[in-house]
Amino acid sequence: MRKQSFIQGTLILLAAGIINRMLGFIPRIILPRVIGAEGVGLYQLGYPFFIVLITIITGGIPLAIAKMVAEAEGEGRPEESRRILHSGLALSLGLGVFFTLLALFSASWVSNVILTDSRVYYTFVSMTPMIAIVAVSAIYRGYFQGRQNMVPSALSSVLESVIRIVFMLWFSWLLLPRGVAYAAAGAMLGVTVGEIVGMLALLWQYYYIVKRDKKADLSPTANTPAPVENPEKTAAPAKNHSIFKRLIRISVPVTAGRLVGSFSYLLESIITARSLALAGIATAAATAQYGSLQGMVIPLLLLPGVLSSSLAVSLVPSLSEASARRDLPTIHKRMHQALRLAMVTGAPFAAVMYIFAVPLCTLMYGNADTAPMLRMMAPFALFLYVQAPLQAALQAMERPGRALFNTLIGAVVKIALILLLASQPEYGIYGAIIAIIVNSILVTMLHGYSLVRLISLSIRLADLLKILAAMIIMAAGMSYIYTSVPIAPAQWAQFLFAAGSGMALYFGICLLSGLISIRDLDRVPFIKKRR
Repeated sequence: MRKQSFIQGTLILLAAGIINRMLGFIPRIILPRVIGAEGVGLYQLGYPFFIVLITIITGGIPLAIAKMVAEAEGEGRPEESRRILHSGLALSLGLGVFFTLLALFSASWVSNVILTDSRVYYTFVSMTPMIAIVAVSAIYRGYFQGRQNMVPSALSSVLESVIRIVFMLWFSWLLLPRGVAYAAAGAMLGVTVGEIVGMLALLWQYYYIVKRDKKADLSPTANTPAPVENPEKTAAPAKNHSIFKRLIRISVPVTAGRLVGSFSYLLESIITARSLALAGIATAAATAQYGSLQGMVIPLLLLPGVLSSSLAVSLVPSLSEASARRDLPTIHKRMHQALRLAMVTGAPFAAVMYIFAVPLCTLMYGNADTAPMLRMMAPFALFLYVQAPLQAALQAMERPGRALFNTLIGAVVKIALILLLASQPEYGIYGAIIAIIVNSILVTMLHGYSLVRLISLSIRLADLLKILAAMIIMAAGMSYIYTSVPIAPAQWAQFLFAAGSGMALYFGICLLSGLISIRDLDRVPFIKKRR
């Protein structure tokens, strides 16, 4: 199996992430037109519970496997990598089966007592088969990432997205005549089918790629000495026991940290719905508003974050190797690369979403009702894009407790602000938006402060000022072109021309100011071959 460099691995995951995000917008555009904002709201109300259960099962185990496998592969111990995989599978699959049964038997109580809309029951039941499936897929992804081969994860995620889109829209359309609650459940069933296909793709790649590599290593033509089996087999039980203990030691703090975020998301959905009810908003309207925020605005805002997510995944094995060697210069280099890439690539999209919130929402969702929410959140999107690599760095440097504490502080502040603001009629859903913005700023700043103290990382303020200046100039240029330089009568054509011109202006400023250099382009494998 071929090992990729940090940049190559990031680019592979980035390509898959971009494809997945673009594909993901197909159901986000079509689904509201099929089942309406109310149906999307029912789908989104059930989803936070799924996220919590998945976090308990896989929150820290895949990351622990990626870290431990990276260390074992770096020391030339492939057999230990496979033992790590098997230990992780045993733990994760056992938890997956348990929580699948728990979710199935508690579905009625959750939908009728905890949530404000009992129609969520059908969506909740439809999601339960996914729990064990995702548990298995996450472990194999962690294993491949630990070996710094991002191709299996990328291929399986793209295949999963394609299948999910087809069945999500098909099932929701088939069940729509029975009511919006069944249509939302059909959409969740489509997601389940996609997860099954994604898991099968990972299993195929493991058994037909990893096993093939193992046979090649054991072939008579290999330039390696024949292994001594007896000592290895004798030591295996003790090693498996120590692997399991270390897996627990690494994964529990990471899982706890991610649980804070998942429970925050869950409480956010419950408290937002109840706060909107206190503000005098009817249940159906509150469900529709929450569906618009979580099902339309947030996904659009997070679309550019595909790069930061890819950087976060690639950072864990890369920083783990450097940390094991106590190679502080490499750690600093990787962090500066990750933060600069996240900010430089995320900034222009934040500007586009702020300036063109109305045409963007109109083109994407058929109406501009969600545009004020998008415009309010867009200027603060950079904090979200930077947060993922910062948190991944803390976890890779074995400081998950610090990441947990920072996330917990942000979660407490967010929930308190939702209770305080969303329950007031003058704020309503915008009170929840303010709380989400404050949370993203606070957690990102705390992560950054923790990392600076941990590894003495220098913050390049000059780069940040250059990016902000480029954003402002880009925003002014796009606004002028859109309103004063008519190119086509169609709104979408005028929007694309103005946005494209703004992007070109932004990256031109980045080149002139030194934020991007020709050397950066040479790091991209495809461009390097062409040059």
